[in-house]
Amino acid sequence: MVGIVIVSHSCKAAELALQMAPSAPVAAAGGLPDGGIGTDFERIYAAVESVAGPDGAVILFDMGSAIMTTEMVLEQFEGMNIQMADGPLVEGSIVAAISSAMGQSVEQILAAVRQAGEGHKL
Repeated sequence: MVGIVIVSHSCKAAELALQMAPSAPVAAAGGLPDGGIGTDFERIYAAVESVAGPDGAVILFDMGSAIMTTEMVLEQFEGMNIQMADGPLVEGSIVAAISSAMGQSVEQILAAVRQAGEGHKL
């Protein structure tokens, strides 16, 4: 299965994703080591390492330093199929986890996350 990593300044989205797809390999990397709001290289690295396997991983993120720090982490996993997904964090995380549990590929999950961002709420 494709691993799913959720990078946020303060992350509870992983809990929702795991409720919808409990068998999916989902890891969250949110907040700073002191409990503050922010992103941390080591937490993101550990989350990716914990779920990235032969099928790869998809990383969802919120904004700002989550993007920049995740890009730095990805440099450490060169040669592995680990991709950042451009889409909504909450809806995208749920769609990604369900897609992973269904056995979809990294590319299929990226497409599903992008599509989740195209919907309207009203």
